Amino acid sequence: MQRMTVKEAAPYIGASEYKLREMVRMKQIPAYKVGNRIFFRKDTIDEWIAQQERENFQQFTASK
Repeated sequence: MQRMTVKEAAPYIGASEYKLREMVRMKQIPAYKVGNRIFFRKDTIDEWIAQQERENFQQFTASK
């Protein structure tokens, strides 16, 4: 299991650190905390990205 910090995960998903922290607060992205520190599992983030792609594609094709 590879874990990533906010600093590492933000460029990985193409977001700012601020936006990523906001997404965690809004429970829009899977993460876990150890104390006040936020971490992400790389494989979980990869799954989340794939799910976002599927949902966006379905919305795109449904609107045609």
